[in-house]
Amino acid sequence: MNASALLHSPTFEADANSPEMLTIGEVSRLYGVTLRALRFYEQRGLLKPIRRGGARFYDGAQKVRLQMILKGKHLGFTLTEITDLLEAEQERGPKAGDFALDEKMVLSQLRHLEERRADLDQAIAELRTVHQKLVNTAA
Repeated sequence: MNASALLHSPTFEADANSPEMLTIGEVSRLYGVTLRALRFYEQRGLLKPIRRGGARFYDGAQKVRLQMILKGKHLGFTLTEITDLLEAEQERGPKAGDFALDEKMVLSQLRHLEERRADLDQAIAELRTVHQKLVNTAA
């Protein structure tokens, strides 16, 4: 049975408790992440798709978790930190849908990102200098 047929089978829908189930491929395209990344997040325990044979299906709760993972990555948190944030969010209740960041965490992450930006600015400046030397040498 293919994934589409499995998704619409009465047994699957009863197990899933969600009419909005997506396959791993659909989630990959929708959120712009690779299949490998989704499997890695599952391996790390960040996502828990419903498994039917070799197929993975994602319900609304898993899609929200993926959105939070991607937001955490965008904010520069490590996967370990994201795991902790997701656990804290889960304790707050299923309707929270956002990270519970305190002032200390926000300030720490801001410092970390500012340090990374300074390092990136320095690397960019060095590469521009090297590029300019290459252009001058070629001329």
